[in-house]
Amino acid sequence: MSAKLLRVTGLTKRFGTFHAVNDVSFEVAEGSIHSIIGPNGAGKTTLFRLLTGVHAPTSGSVVFEDGPIAGKRPYTIARKGLVQSFQMTSIFPRLTALESIAAVIVTRSGRSADLLTRFHRAVESEARELLESVGLGAEAETEARTLSHGDQRALDIALALATHPKLLLLDEPTSGMSPAETRKTTQLVVELARSSGLTVLFSEHDMDVVFEISERVTVLHQGRVIAEGTVAEVQSNPEVMAVYLGEGPVLEAVAN
Repeated sequence: MSAKLLRVTGLTKRFGTFHAVNDVSFEVAEGSIHSIIGPNGAGKTTLFRLLTGVHAPTSGSVVFEDGPIAGKRPYTIARKGLVQSFQMTSIFPRLTALESIAAVIVTRSGRSADLLTRFHRAVESEARELLESVGLGAEAETEARTLSHGDQRALDIALALATHPKLLLLDEPTSGMSPAETRKTTQLVVELARSSGLTVLFSEHDMDVVFEISERVTVLHQGRVIAEGTVAEVQSNPEVMAVYLGEGPVLEAVAN
């Protein structure tokens, strides 16, 4: 059995009297692809913000590897290897894909003053390898802002990978994508997890993606966990079908 890389126990976040996340507990196995699903307002985004340190919890614990991280600052958590991929291309819109990756590598190495030189031979090889790993080798000299939506999300993932994460959080990675872009991104996540042993925790609205690549699924509703298990276990859970996925025939159609 794989070791547990992330352990969340009794995690709660209140905003006034509103429980955005309420007594949430789950574990993520090292090297796995684990999804968090739930309807709008279920608490998925708040949960991710708690894991990455954007929000401090009202109560509960988060243990990453062997140490507690709940309430620590985002940069401290990121340095430990828990990194979320945002739409990071907005940070470097006029840089090329290669320059964007190089900037993150240089910052990671603690040589941020070198950013003034625009390009660095010392990091070019690693930057190009990262672009190749996400299928953007041919787009190295393309400005980030001019990439397609799907390619921008692939670059977002490469930017996160440049920080050397142990656990990569992806929030709605296929949002707004065409079917072809969704398929490409789904394959990318699977290939990265398999080739590098990367652990992936993602939230997703597309049930086809969830059911295709997840090894474990945690279902949130109104801030609470209502189900957790394998895809088959979640698909057959009556409360999940009633609250989130709809009636049985609908669930079967989505699963197929």
